[in-house]
Amino acid sequence: MAMTTNLLDTSKAVKLHGVRFFSSFLSRPNHFLACRLPQSITRRVQTSLCYRETSFKAVSPEPEPSSVSDGVGITRFLKGKTYLVTGATGFLAKVLIEKLLRASPDIGKIFILIKSKDQESANKRLYDEIISSDLFNHLKQMHGRSYEEFMKSKLIPIIGDIGEDNLGVGSEIATKISGEIDVVISCAGRTTFDDRYDLALNVNALGPGRLLSFAKDCKKLKLFLHISTAYVTGKKEGTVLEAPLCVGKNITSDLNVEHELKLASEAVRKFHGSGEIKKLKELGIQRAQHYGWENTYTFTKAMGETLIQTMREDVPVVIIRPSIIESSYKEPFPGWIQGIRMTDPMILAYGKGQISGFWGDSQSFLDIIPVDMVVNATIAAMAKHGCRNSDLKVYNVTSSSHAHPLRAGEYMDLAYQHLCDFPLTVIDLERWKFHSSLDGFTSSVFDIIAKQERGTTNEGGEAEESHTTLSFKGKRILDYFVSLARTYEPYAFFQAR
Repeated sequence: MAMTTNLLDTSKAVKLHGVRFFSSFLSRPNHFLACRLPQSITRRVQTSLCYRETSFKAVSPEPEPSSVSDGVGITRFLKGKTYLVTGATGFLAKVLIEKLLRASPDIGKIFILIKSKDQESANKRLYDEIISSDLFNHLKQMHGRSYEEFMKSKLIPIIGDIGEDNLGVGSEIATKISGEIDVVISCAGRTTFDDRYDLALNVNALGPGRLLSFAKDCKKLKLFLHISTAYVTGKKEGTVLEAPLCVGKNITSDLNVEHELKLASEAVRKFHGSGEIKKLKELGIQRAQHYGWENTYTFTKAMGETLIQTMREDVPVVIIRPSIIESSYKEPFPGWIQGIRMTDPMILAYGKGQISGFWGDSQSFLDIIPVDMVVNATIAAMAKHGCRNSDLKVYNVTSSSHAHPLRAGEYMDLAYQHLCDFPLTVIDLERWKFHSSLDGFTSSVFDIIAKQERGTTNEGGEAEESHTTLSFKGKRILDYFVSLARTYEPYAFFQAR
């Protein structure tokens, strides 16, 4: 019930001492929750919410984000440590770097592997994509005029590429930094679900192995930490355990990474020219589904985990498996996100009247986790296991493991209520509909596009007849949403926890 109550209490902005609270769901019943919860429970939820609303005036101002707890020695571990981070300009890694610098300003250096042609452009990327980001506003306030000096003293760009041998780092630089690094953090990855098979294999499957080989040469290494995904376990239902992936045990012995690499290499030669990219994308999906994964991304990430397990020897390893990572819950401030991600395209399209529903099951588990919760779990695991032992630990950082996991129907009802209070455009928003078939969803989107293209009435004011054709632009929009539905199908019907 605590999770349900918290989720309900998230819409209309109320400012109190500069802090934004959200409280408008009290006035509008939650459609899917009402269907799911007994009436007595629903009454308790509404009573609890009313109490929250009336007690806002008594709430003390929320303090600035503080350093993490020392319960497992987190701040003690962070102090003076030096890190190598890949994928640092990405969504998750950027939030991780911000928390490390804010929670422990006296940490050592953070070497950042940046793909760039020369040092000048690497420095520019560091400034443009990290130092100048509004994500770091708290640090800017903390350090004032010395902010840039502080950041440049801590963040050291290293020219390299996770897709190349020895990370593409020159031998002299590699030797120098390997003597300083305490923790290697693997955040780099290609996250497109239907990526080219050859490129996804090179980065997601082989990349972690290249980074691990580099880590073995780090004399002070205390931990190799790899960010994976909760969906590496493939098409599962029921409970998914925090177990390392191992070919022949919890992965079919038929899977051979070398064979997949050879297959992808041959495909590049075979498909060279017209339609190459499309065919390589299709190959990735085909191979993934053949072995029991949803898409190329989760399949190649799974292979990356198996290579870590095979290669690690006595290197201490922690693997973090987050589910669908969305905007920050609290730190460094609520609602920070980079780009349009995961469920966002659907919510935006719904709010703009482009779609009125989606292909999916209202009772499926929508496993969303805020980015700052993933970061906090990562840092806690780092401190707990960064003590030079030979263990491999896996952590599922997810929300479906909660006693009352979020259902897709509840989530979309919250979206409906929020968009009614904060509309994106002038439309009469309908409640979200879940379509049981792709054809039903496609037909629904077709009708919306046709209506928008030609209007609901003709010049004589009579009802327009049904349309069988769309403009070129309309067809492209329809194809986009159908493609999105196919891509998200495994998550729209997700039944694992």
